[in-house]
Amino acid sequence: MTLVQILILVVLVVMFIAATKWPINIGIMGFVGAFVFGTFVFGMDDKEILEEFPASIVLTIVGVTFFFSMAQRNGTIKILVDLAVRAVRGRLGIVPWIFFGIASILTSLGTFSPAAVALLAPAAMGFSAASGYSGVVMGAMIINGAHAGAFSPISVSGIIVRDIAMENGFEINTGALFLASYVINVIVTILTVVVMKALGRLRTTPEPEAVTDGTDDNLGAGSSAPGTGRDGSAGPERTDGGGGLALKAPERVRTSTLTPQVWLTLGLIGVMVIGAVGFELPIGFLGLTCGLVLAFTSMHHADTFVSGISWSTVLLVSGMIVYISLLTKAGVIDSLSTMAVALGVPLLVAVVLCYVIGISSAFASSTALLTAFIPLSIPLLEQSDLSATAVMAALAISATIVDVSPFSTNGALVIANAKGTAAKTIWRDLIIYGAIVVALAPLLTWLLLVVTGIM
Repeated sequence: MTLVQILILVVLVVMFIAATKWPINIGIMGFVGAFVFGTFVFGMDDKEILEEFPASIVLTIVGVTFFFSMAQRNGTIKILVDLAVRAVRGRLGIVPWIFFGIASILTSLGTFSPAAVALLAPAAMGFSAASGYSGVVMGAMIINGAHAGAFSPISVSGIIVRDIAMENGFEINTGALFLASYVINVIVTILTVVVMKALGRLRTTPEPEAVTDGTDDNLGAGSSAPGTGRDGSAGPERTDGGGGLALKAPERVRTSTLTPQVWLTLGLIGVMVIGAVGFELPIGFLGLTCGLVLAFTSMHHADTFVSGISWSTVLLVSGMIVYISLLTKAGVIDSLSTMAVALGVPLLVAVVLCYVIGISSAFASSTALLTAFIPLSIPLLEQSDLSATAVMAALAISATIVDVSPFSTNGALVIANAKGTAAKTIWRDLIIYGAIVVALAPLLTWLLLVVTGIM
């Protein structure tokens, strides 16, 4: 690697340290770093520096948080959370796994994973705040669930891996790829729950009032005392003495809370689900469109329409992606890949490739990296007797399982929808958790799929 490539990586590490130590948005540092290196080292103009600006990710975050912030204010999110609690009769430890299952079903049927996460994150993080369940674990549930189903034979990612293999003369078992993805995501999720529980971080103090700010009756939200339900009742009541996962479900969701605004919001959520899942329409545009419909029914609150958009998340993600794009343009990723292939020992090359794609994917589009990195395994497969299905599955899973990173679209959506006190710490918590996943998940995937020869 050249001196410039090393320097860019060093600056990236410094950014992380600074953002963790001080309350400075790392996206700002990303933009500044991209400006300094792009202008004074690579001689780029502003259009070239911003060439990889993640417009689609920004649109997704803006559209989703615009719509669901109004759904939060009019009480719809609280009603959905209450219904979830009722459905499991207060056994709240089941609810996160329900979100995991729904996410995996959506993506296994062909839904793009960010769309599935965007649809589930508002209710999931609302449940987290209301029940005190860890926001990090709740975010991992929906993201891992989405990727568990993301490599089905009819999903976007599954088709990409299959086509790349066929184009290079290899045939992979798509059923085995799907099963491997599901099993490994389940294993990582179980480990996450177990470790967080052992550390005493699985549950925090419930904040049911954080699910809605309840400021206006015309938004379907009457004022209530902190910790109470919308009807003035005590909301979810603890029945475990504070240590377990059982809450008493509300007796019923009173019909008085189902205002015309709430019914309209529920209908618009249905429109978004049908549009994103059935017609593969961009979830960001759907969110803006449905949010605009809600806005026209609450014109007297026009000054609050955009206040719910998570602008800090937009800045964080876009700034870092712009900076990371310089790493690619500077040849850092190519250098790391070339060094990996040059190692020569097939098993060692495989694990290094898993780490390269995992680390890179934590800061970039997983789908894009699948198309860029999986072909790198072709020379390895041609010169060894390693299973094509095992190696490509290991790379594919390593690329997606790290999407809990706050710099990925999915991680950013979790941050954008965090509520209560968790919203203040979720970025740092996801950084730590994401780093652990990046450090261990590629190794786990390599051990289970490549070393064992099970595939």
